[in-house]
Amino acid sequence: MNRKLEIGIIDLVSKKPNKKLFARIMNANFASIMPQVIGVWCEEEGHNVTYVCYTGKENLMNELPQNADLIFIGAFTEGAQTSYALSNLLRSRGAVTVLGGPHARCYPEDALNYFDYVTGFTDKKVIKDILDDCTAHRPYGLYLTSKNQPLFLPGVKERWKFIEPTLKKAPFLKLVPMLGSLGCPYTCSFCIDSTVAYQPLNFGIMKEDLKFLLTKFKRPVVGWHDPNFGVRFNEYMDAIEEVVPENSIDFIAESSLSILSEPHVKRLKRNGFKAMLPGIESWFDLGNKSKTGSITGMDKVNLVSDQINMILRYIPYVQTNFVLGLDADKGEEPFELTKKFVDMTPGAFPGYSLLSAFGQAAPLNLEYQEMNRVIPFPFHFLDNNHSMNVTPLNYSWTEFYSHVISLGEHTFAWSAIIKRLIATKAFIPRWMNVVRAISEEGFGRVNYNKQILEQLNSDVKFHDYFEQETTKLPQFYKNIIKKELGPLWEWLPEGAIYHDQNAYLKAEEERIAV
Repeated sequence: MNRKLEIGIIDLVSKKPNKKLFARIMNANFASIMPQVIGVWCEEEGHNVTYVCYTGKENLMNELPQNADLIFIGAFTEGAQTSYALSNLLRSRGAVTVLGGPHARCYPEDALNYFDYVTGFTDKKVIKDILDDCTAHRPYGLYLTSKNQPLFLPGVKERWKFIEPTLKKAPFLKLVPMLGSLGCPYTCSFCIDSTVAYQPLNFGIMKEDLKFLLTKFKRPVVGWHDPNFGVRFNEYMDAIEEVVPENSIDFIAESSLSILSEPHVKRLKRNGFKAMLPGIESWFDLGNKSKTGSITGMDKVNLVSDQINMILRYIPYVQTNFVLGLDADKGEEPFELTKKFVDMTPGAFPGYSLLSAFGQAAPLNLEYQEMNRVIPFPFHFLDNNHSMNVTPLNYSWTEFYSHVISLGEHTFAWSAIIKRLIATKAFIPRWMNVVRAISEEGFGRVNYNKQILEQLNSDVKFHDYFEQETTKLPQFYKNIIKKELGPLWEWLPEGAIYHDQNAYLKAEEERIAV
């Protein structure tokens, strides 16, 4: 066996210090599963592991593993600049660094400039190869990936030593992360899972984990991390019903409307499902996911609203997810239809995402790059909300942001908040809806979008950046990054706020040429 390594694992749930109410209560519940899995695999290879879940309320500089030989960082793209600065700092202390997670999959070419290893699909063999090598690869790192997602992952019982201290950071609601499947059967053109084949994980492990949780909590709460929960619906429910006494575990899951028929929803209720997050996405596209087929426009609004209201009769909390700025949208109609849906479905909490092209996440991103529609916004803003890095097909930027602001003001007006409060019967969902509406997600996002619109109207250089007439990043964005990185700003490598937004296209052209 190789020497025993001191290994650090950092799960960047937050990209910045964040002590706002919603973040303090909920961020610990957004811990990722793969960093915990890697911790288990590293220990199985005989190494010591220090695990850190950064939720934004800790002092990250004080939390960093000390004297580590090898440090894994898991990050979404919005945390890329934070992870790059961390890697630079940790390398200066003698550590070898590894980046995994969505950003590593989406932007490997860029990440390799700042890490010794960058991973794509990650199974135990990939981790073992890194552990066995554990050498610095500089100035350009080493990219490692397996052909497919792993067929087997350690369950909750094996990951418990990493889960438990993270849950202690959550003051009230404590969600245990579980995963029953990988990939997705749908082909939403903007989604990172659209090209990943659906694959259920071991139901035996799932059942053991549920039994285990009943020994740890009086009433466990499980958050399913499946991209689309319940594709093999009866097998899922049979497994849960076999080991979980009725009304003893609460579940939260993201699923598609095509799965959420009334018989299925009734069975979900019997099995303790308290929150569902279905994707509606668009009134003019992606009908297969909502099982509306070719029905569009107001007809789709009526159909989907009826279904969501049906679901709310059984499930206390429903978040409906939309993507704004899709190519199928034009004019004010998509936004006005969403306002009507909000009015017709007051019990649902609408989640809005701006269309974003995350590097290699989806084949459609190649088309955006070929048409020169991708804007090189710093990764720090690629969180589906603080920038839209795809030039809208049917809107000017000022038109688009005017519509987004109008929709936000309608959705998070006090009158709408009160209607949502009245329509929601359970205490925790009512409280969650209000907190989300008055926090960064509601009021905060509307105010931020107003700042963007004001800059677009008043600052020619700002507008030119959006129109790709200049690549010089507006000071508005630089100031935000500097403020939010805090002491890590001085460790951000030179040039790390910039990236080649067409790297995916260039890599494909080179691959074809070879």
